Amino acid sequence: MPGNLTLIALHDFPLVRPGDDLPDLIIAALQRSGQTLQSNDVLVVAQKIVSKAEGRYVDLAAITPSPRAVDLAQQTDKDPRLVEIILRESRRVVRHRPGVLIVEHCLGYVMANAGIDRSNIDPQAGSDPVLLLPADPDASAARICENLAARCGAAPAVIISDSFGRAWRNGTVGIALGAAGLSSVMDLRGRPDLYGRALRVTETGFADEIAAAASLLMGQADEGVPVVLVRGLAWSGPDLPAAHLVRAAEEDLFR
Repeated sequence: MPGNLTLIALHDFPLVRPGDDLPDLIIAALQRSGQTLQSNDVLVVAQKIVSKAEGRYVDLAAITPSPRAVDLAQQTDKDPRLVEIILRESRRVVRHRPGVLIVEHCLGYVMANAGIDRSNIDPQAGSDPVLLLPADPDASAARICENLAARCGAAPAVIISDSFGRAWRNGTVGIALGAAGLSSVMDLRGRPDLYGRALRVTETGFADEIAAAASLLMGQADEGVPVVLVRGLAWSGPDLPAAHLVRAAEEDLFR
């Protein structure tokens, strides 16, 4: 690994609306920052602007909750219309208590509220809008990567990041929902440690580590920094999308 890593926040990024061309907005932001894409650059893009560009809004005013959603809403002190959308986006409910609803998202993530968000949402998107995750974050990352490569002559890796809570620790961290152009998981099994012993189980969440670093610049509130350029990384191995970061249910001892 290199000895230095540079993270550059792309400031003055415009508000994103459905149908916006994200690669075009990213290129303009790079130009404003005086940056040109280079080999092995990584662009970390906030999930929220990807979902906004893809029009992943739902207006709760148009939702009629099912009896199951009404019952679960009473147990969790949540809006039954929101619970209905959470259930539609999920495979199953994992845990719940007042104020908390943890589900297995249809894409495999175990997360709160199926990733549905009400913060920093354009009020013009509906009378009571919420924002869903991208339908396929890995495909979204691949489209951005391919478009930037075609327009810029350099193919950056792209990570679509989101903020996640963790089962055993307080606080949220950035993680990779989608990725293209790099190995999301680095398999170090078989490599020697400092004393020559072969590693047996070590795999690193490479894309998650990059997303977490970028989230320090993105922030969580009104910072308005949805894209971070990460420069100075080196990696090898096949491209692996972020879906490889999701542990299979049969290997998960805590589900």
